[in-house]
Amino acid sequence: MIEEFVKATLAEDVGRGDLYALVEPSVDASASIIAKSSGVVAGQKYIDALAKLENFELFWNKTDSQTFKNGDIIASLKGDSHTILKIERTLLNILLHASSIATLTDKYVKIVKPYEIKLLDTRKTRPQLRVFEKYATKVGGATNHRMGLDDSLMIKDTHLKTIKDLKVYIVKARKQIPFTTKIEVEAENFDIAVDAMKSGADIVMCDNMTPESIKEIVKFRNKNFSHILLEASGNISLKTIESYAKSGVDAISSGSLIHQANWIDLSMKMD
Repeated sequence: MIEEFVKATLAEDVGRGDLYALVEPSVDASASIIAKSSGVVAGQKYIDALAKLENFELFWNKTDSQTFKNGDIIASLKGDSHTILKIERTLLNILLHASSIATLTDKYVKIVKPYEIKLLDTRKTRPQLRVFEKYATKVGGATNHRMGLDDSLMIKDTHLKTIKDLKVYIVKARKQIPFTTKIEVEAENFDIAVDAMKSGADIVMCDNMTPESIKEIVKFRNKNFSHILLEASGNISLKTIESYAKSGVDAISSGSLIHQANWIDLSMKMD
């Protein structure tokens, strides 16, 4: 899957061929990937696949999950000039995109680390980039939430509108879904959360609630359904996440790890 992604990304940029290569013959060349801001490296697996595909040498000074600062040389390249110049933008785009997500994710992780809870990503990913973007959050220290609809049965507010009796639905669902599959129910308030627990949910997502409201649900869970996991979601930002971490939930999910990541600054310089 990684190789296919890299091939498609390179093809998108190269098109029918690099016009630069038509003018002069290729020569031996080397280049460096230089950081112009600080961050966390992500994308190594994809760049390694690019190097194998295009047959150039690649030497990493900073690898996945390692931090870098302005001025650091993240990697060095050796090969023929036509190849290095052809793959420049593809390499940088992959490294920039993944590292930007990992960099923001790392900021969230550092905030919640003292509370020993899981930071989760979501399915709010760009089309055709889910695996890539979720890989980047994982490199940044997050735990992947479900990859798609087939990973777990999540009953959201939109689903609840079509379900007359949640307990009956969950009993029927257990007979249809794989034995190891969890059922998560999204709850917008205390009453829905309690109903989800009583109905047999494995996980209850406290969605768009205040930390104070979630604390009441945590208290009820701890007293009556200690085996059920609680997840907080909605309105999660760098400013608010600590207050949710203090509520006592087991996990916090946030789409902002991906869709709010601003690109860091990296460049390639020929030696």
